[in-house]
Parts: sequence; structure tokens; C-alpha cells
Amino acid sequence: MPERVAVIGAAGFAGAVAARILDRHPHFDLASIQARSDVGERHDLLYPQHRVQMRLDDVDPSLLDGFDAAVVALPHGAAAGVVADLRNRDIRVVDLSADFRLSDPKTYAHWYGEHGAPALFGTAAYGLPELDRSGIVAADIVACPGCYPTATLLALAPLARAGGINDVVVDAKSGVSGAGRAPSRKTHFVSVAENVSAYGLEGHRHEPEIAEQLAGLEADVPLVFLPHLLPIDEGELVSCYVGLDERKDGDELLALFAEYYASEPFVEVTSESPGVRDVRETNRCRITVRAHSSGKVIVLSAIDNLWKGAAGQAVQCLNLMFGRPETEGLE
Repeated sequence: MPERVAVIGAAGFAGAVAARILDRHPHFDLASIQARSDVGERHDLLYPQHRVQMRLDDVDPSLLDGFDAAVVALPHGAAAGVVADLRNRDIRVVDLSADFRLSDPKTYAHWYGEHGAPALFGTAAYGLPELDRSGIVAADIVACPGCYPTATLLALAPLARAGGINDVVVDAKSGVSGAGRAPSRKTHFVSVAENVSAYGLEGHRHEPEIAEQLAGLEADVPLVFLPHLLPIDEGELVSCYVGLDERKDGDELLALFAEYYASEPFVEVTSESPGVRDVRETNRCRITVRAHSSGKVIVLSAIDNLWKGAAGQAVQCLNLMFGRPETEGLE
């Protein structure tokens, strides 16, 4: 029997893609889509490109009794209480917000404010399968990382595991869909078109998430993370500049990455410089690595921020949680 699943927050960009993927999934039964806006609208009229022929219901976990799982694609702060309600109904959850990604309540409060379900804080698995597949399989709540941490951690994990990192600078660039559907001055077309701009110059809320996961990989090192908006709708490229205690040459680095990701279905190690078009509307991350003449190592990592950075990764996690082939519905 297929598991019945819901997408809560299906009117947003990431939630809409999650609905699209699950509506076509060969196993899961997408039986409900809910949202805080556009209630009553047909999803295929709101997002014709996704072709999900269902109507949006208001957010109401009580309508999901008997469901097996839900993808929650609500903003931080709004997600936690919904996740708690779902868990009270024994529904397994993949959450795309930041509400369950961090392990330190004080860090969460500093960046996001009061937590909406403190009893559940710290109970989620971190939803990056390439880092903790077994934790995801056993979890009832999976906290998918943000798109920036996904691309960054996949870029840095092989070096972190190998040891010897002494500092990291991450120059990250994303399309405007990463900022969500709600418009703002900075993400308005007039501000973004024919422009590239940085933000979070004094610290960004994804920085502690990245630092925490790197520390778990035995790379508790100084980190600078600086995001930029690109004048594109979808896609993300991170450029990581890494200091190592001992120099490695280019062939050695490529071999290290190729071996590390040899069995990973969604990570491609390439000798070419990756671009966002290479991975658009896929769950893939495309990575290359170089030894720079300065002694630094440069790692480039490209993903689609709405797929591997959000909805596609959520379905990858759902597949793991319910014993399905990891790539099912994503190839």
C-alpha cells in the first residue's frame, strides 16, 4: 500500500515543487495539499508548470488523521507548531524550515526568536542524506537543511572528513526564489534585474547551521559565509576557499572527492566548472575542486535551490524514511 502524504505550504515555491514531485511519485499518494494563502485555488492554475490538479486547503493538521507523512514547507516560526500537531497524530514529518535544524536553543533564539515547539527541539535528524543517511531512516522528524548549507556542506564534507582544514570562506550566490514567494524590496524584479548584490554582511542565519555541521565533521574552524542574489529565478552556486594545513595537488583533490562521492546517486564530481544550468530542475549537486597557486583549495558546488536545496531533498529523505529506493521519483 502506498503511504498517504501531504504537502503543507504548497503555495510557496519550494512547497509547490514538492507537490509536483510527489504528485508524480510512483509510490507515495499525494492526498492533500495545504497552504496559508490561495486557499481554494487549484494548484495547476497557481503554478501551471507543475500540473498538480488539486485544490489548496487551509493549513489544518486535523484533516490529515491517518496520513503517514507530511512535507512542511512553511517559514520558520510558522512550521514548529504544525510539526508538533502532526507528530501528535503520529505523522512523520520532513520540515523545510529552520525550526529543527539547530541543536542549540540559544543559537536558534538569536537568529529566529522564540521556538514554537520547545519540547521537540533537538529531536530531528538533519536531512542531508550524504551526511547522515541512517539517522534519516530512523527519524520521525527530518529537518532538511537550507539551500546554502546543502551546497556548502556537500562542497566541504570530503575535506572536512580528511582533516586538516584551518579556515573556510564561502562566497554563495542564489536565484531570487531562494528568498521565498513573499516579495520584498531587495527581491523585487527592479532591484534584482541587471544586478548582483550581497547581503548578510555582518552574519547570516545559515552560518551557524553550516558551522555546527562542519564541527560534527571534525572541522570546527573559522568560517566566513557571504550570500549574494543573482538576477535569475532558480539555481545556486557556492565558491568555497579553503585553507589546509598541508598542500594537496589538483589530481589528489579530485581523486579524494571522486572516492568520497562514488556511491552517492545525486552528487556528481566533475573536472569542469559547474554552473546552475547544469543542475536545473534536478536533485543533483555538481562539484569540482582545484588547488590554487596561493595554497588555498577552491571548491565549486552547484545545485537547484528549489530541488536539491529544498523539495527534491525532502522527497529523497521521504524515500529513505519509508524504505523506498532513494532515487525514486527523482530521476
